[in-house]
Amino acid sequence: MTRPITRSDPAVLVRRAREELWRAVGVRDEYAAGQAVFTALDAGVSAEDVLLDVIAPVQHKVGAEWAANRFTVAQEHAATAVHDRIIAALAHRTRGTGPAEARGTVTVACVDGEWHALPARILAEVLSHRGYRVDFLGAQVPTPHLIAHLHQTAPTALAVSSSLPTRIPTAHAVITAAQAIGVPVLAGGAAFGEDGRHARRLGADAWAPDARAAAAVLDRGLPQPRTGAVRQSLDDLPHLADQEYTLVSRSKRQLVKNTLAGLEERLPAMRLYTDAQRERTAEDVAHVVDFLAVALYTDDARLFTDFLDWTGDILQARGVPARVIDPALALLQEELKDFPRALGMLTQGRARYGDDSPAPPAPGPRHDV
Repeated sequence: MTRPITRSDPAVLVRRAREELWRAVGVRDEYAAGQAVFTALDAGVSAEDVLLDVIAPVQHKVGAEWAANRFTVAQEHAATAVHDRIIAALAHRTRGTGPAEARGTVTVACVDGEWHALPARILAEVLSHRGYRVDFLGAQVPTPHLIAHLHQTAPTALAVSSSLPTRIPTAHAVITAAQAIGVPVLAGGAAFGEDGRHARRLGADAWAPDARAAAAVLDRGLPQPRTGAVRQSLDDLPHLADQEYTLVSRSKRQLVKNTLAGLEERLPAMRLYTDAQRERTAEDVAHVVDFLAVALYTDDARLFTDFLDWTGDILQARGVPARVIDPALALLQEELKDFPRALGMLTQGRARYGDDSPAPPAPGPRHDV
């Protein structure tokens, strides 16, 4: 006989809600998704636990299923949209009616170019439930407009989110500009590294691995930066003096063009590609250049090699051998032979593929879901 679920079984309630939510988003059933969440809430699970222990892990699983080629991009987007609407319904059902300013005001925003807004949305809801007044600005906030908003509202802190490491230079500009007007910055998201190393390197006042930890950091309080103390990129990242990041990022279009031409010359199979296949291959080469550039910005080769490992996993899940990346890396080595740091990172990247003979490059999937 199945033991009934009661308010004294919070772990069981959370696990059951998570399982039911996963089944619901898998078939795009928003009604069943809401029922899973609100049943747990009515049974005594806190709104914060629903956000962080039910919705967040299910969303993470959605991303893992896309990476494993068991979800399409459209399915991933549909699941994310269901979660977004459930969070909105949860907010209206569980929040108080008055403004929550006793604990301060926090602006939560994604950096310009960052479309993955759900982690920031979840943080905004957690902070609201903890008594903060929150300005949630959503995805892809242009830096000048974000700083203007901080000028106008003078929040207690800025929580800046980014999942894509390629947005690190933009995040750096946000951090320094916010601190220059006296607003401390809490950084979060996969872009800053699983240990927060990039947040520290960029001079953020704090870093947190998840929304619960971020709320705890804000509860303790952040140090107030000195207003008007403007830092330059070289203050935090002196290696940028060699100009490799600037030159590689500015020449991205030419690097992609030359690499594609070299691939076509060396690998005749590419000449039979359709326009769509050619475009997809160009996108993949552009991603390689983007991640090489940001690795140069941070002087962290792991950013580049981790991206190559991830890309290899994505390709293999779609039946494409990871070593298709190697010919492009070899051509980029030739293009960047006078750039010691870039050359070293490309060499580390190519070491991932051992002595296998290179295969013709195949058009891979887009990575910007």
